[in-house]
Amino acid sequence: MSDKITFTIDGVEIAATKGQTIMQAADEAGIYIPRLCWHKDLSPGGRCRVCTVQVNGRPQSACTHPAGEGMVVLSETAEIIDQRKAIVEMLFVEGNHYCMFCEKSGNCELQAMAYRFGIAAPRYPYMFPERKIDASHPDVLIDHNRCIRCGRCVRASRDLDGKNVFQFVNRGYEMELAINAEADLAKTDLAGVDKAVDICPVGAILRKRVGYAVPVGKRLYDHTPIGSDIEAKRKSDG
Repeated sequence: MSDKITFTIDGVEIAATKGQTIMQAADEAGIYIPRLCWHKDLSPGGRCRVCTVQVNGRPQSACTHPAGEGMVVLSETAEIIDQRKAIVEMLFVEGNHYCMFCEKSGNCELQAMAYRFGIAAPRYPYMFPERKIDASHPDVLIDHNRCIRCGRCVRASRDLDGKNVFQFVNRGYEMELAINAEADLAKTDLAGVDKAVDICPVGAILRKRVGYAVPVGKRLYDHTPIGSDIEAKRKSDG
């Protein structure tokens, strides 16, 4: 029995292999589905919901839902795009994202997603929460103002670094990133070379003494939108 299947995304027929997620199949086909919590080196988390698509009329996260024979997937409808924009806007207003001062600017996936969606200003009022910065570690700092609770660092520390430095506590708006120490980050076994340090999509976890090393014009999203690397594959195949 063949392990090959076909389904459609926005009317485009996609070839996939059984066991692949919708996002994996879409990536191979050169169709970009926005995402923030997903990372190629991590197991899918399904936390951010930016990758939500409609599968046979029902909302599903593309990073976790398996591709199935004959399924009809919608990803770029006006309703879905607006829902994604709303999620990104809420992430901005629920934190304190001062992009012009952030050393992740130009390499930040949240910022790049806002540019891709054409978000000039959020539709929701800013909440300006009081959040702390932990700079106690000799090589790494955490700025909780910029954390979007994607869970990448939690999974990376556990699955890639073999540690358990990070975890979430509380629920809803009160949810925050916690560490496995009673005091501060310096008391954990986090190392500056850990994968968990590099995998943050925003400027919440930063390695010290390397800020602003890449000049404007040479940063990751200075010239091409986020997702362009995936979409380029479809153009080259076409």
